[in-house]
Amino acid sequence: MFATVLHGPGDVRYEQVAAPKILKPTDAIIKLSATCICGSDLWPYRGLQGMDGPMNMGHEYCGVVVEVGADVRSVKPGQFVVGSFCISDNTCPHCKHGFQSSCEQREFMSGAQASYARVPLADGTLVATPEMPSDDLIPSLLAVSDVLGTGWYAADAARVQPGSTVVVVGDGAVGLMGVLAAKQMGAARIIIMSRHKTRQDLALEYGATDIVSERAEAGVARIKDLTKRIGADAVLECVGTQESMTQALQVARPGSMIGYVGVPHGVTFDGQTLFFSQTGMMGGPAPVRRFMPHLLDLVLSRKINPGKVFDQQIPLADVAHGYKSMDERKAIKTLLLV
Repeated sequence: MFATVLHGPGDVRYEQVAAPKILKPTDAIIKLSATCICGSDLWPYRGLQGMDGPMNMGHEYCGVVVEVGADVRSVKPGQFVVGSFCISDNTCPHCKHGFQSSCEQREFMSGAQASYARVPLADGTLVATPEMPSDDLIPSLLAVSDVLGTGWYAADAARVQPGSTVVVVGDGAVGLMGVLAAKQMGAARIIIMSRHKTRQDLALEYGATDIVSERAEAGVARIKDLTKRIGADAVLECVGTQESMTQALQVARPGSMIGYVGVPHGVTFDGQTLFFSQTGMMGGPAPVRRFMPHLLDLVLSRKINPGKVFDQQIPLADVAHGYKSMDERKAIKTLLLV
């Protein structure tokens, strides 16, 4: 079969690889209906993350089960499934507390930008839909696998409440899903920091009430003006840079929470600043499996349409073009048709 392999910075190829096989009795093999490129895939693509050798890319996926191991009980061949980017057994103590992304058997999904993929710990990772979904729902179901689940976790970790004021730092796909999540959770005011018209428009469609295009100190000052010098009740940090984290801390009011889901790169904290800010922080890799049943219900009942975040849809064979488009910020998020 053909799959996406990153050989080095800027060198992503669509090439022939061995088809996945059942390796453990808890595995499942799925035929991908769609996959996509994640913002985190751009870190190694840009040379900002080390590589030990060629990498099989892709961790967001949905499709149809074609084979299961002898111990798999919750899914069967022929079912349409969505899986989390974090592999989990969903039974360990951390999973039972809702942190499947810290499962004692945790793995990170890989190799999903392909025609077929092996999913370890299938019973704890995959969730089947009641029936085969219509084609127009595939993008939104795919979003549940990571980007929607991560944006939802950012809002959940930030303890967004009905009537609250929320600031979203980052207008990428995760930030936009954070806007959607905050709206669903009842936030009265949602301020997103964004300088890009297409992203601003989608943010407004998802529920943003204010756009702040200024950056750094000017952006912080603008948010303080909008909130009458108080700051936000909840802040969603969806980038992972020093600048974005600093902005998040500076716009959060005392007693608020920051949900941070941008994978940190070069981020450091000053203890005195944290101490006197009197803000709480919760983040890390999103426990998407915790939210999947609810998010799938929202998608299947058409109450939300996260699939709109995929503003570019191309064949899997053109994956190199997709990476280039996202790297150059010509696309918010690229869906790969299998």
